[in-house]
Formats: sequence, C-alpha cells, structure tokens
Amino acid sequence: MCGAKPGGPDAATAVAGRTTIQGSVTRDGEPVSGYVRLLDSTGEFTAEVPTSASGQFRFYAAGGTWTVRALVPGASADRRVVAEQGGLTEVTIAV
Repeated sequence: MCGAKPGGPDAATAVAGRTTIQGSVTRDGEPVSGYVRLLDSTGEFTAEVPTSASGQFRFYAAGGTWTVRALVPGASADRRVVAEQGGLTEVTIAV
C-alpha cells in the first residue's frame, strides 16, 4: 500500500505551470476503488495514488504523453493521454 493521499494531491496544492491529469475510475458506470499509476512516454513508472471513495484521482506532472493505468480488484485498464503544459487533462477509465 502506498502512502499517497486517496485521490491524489489536493487541487489547492497545484503548482503554477504544472500539468494536472485527473479523472475517475468506474466499473459498470459506478465508481470503483483501487490504484492509479502514471507512466511516462517510455512506460516507466512515475507515480501512484489510491483512488478516493468516489473513484477520483489526480496527478501533477509536466506536459507530454503519459499512460494512466487503473488497477482495481480483478481488472486493469490503460489510457494514453497527451497533456499540455500548464493545462488540465480529464481522464475517465472504465475497467
């Protein structure tokens, strides 16, 4: 179990100029608890957060191409995203 806050860092802690990648994890349209990993463009592990009770997650990163991987009991799913520097990228992952 990682020591990260469920859902990822608070939006209030955003760093100016950082990219925000956030979203939710669902199964059959309902929020699901688990973990979400952020992998860089080469597939290297960068960060991991547990989802909140409502399936939410958030990462702060640099702009670029990322893979967001949801890991929940009995399933996993990846979403590739291209995030703009300083922008907000919303990701919904259905497992």
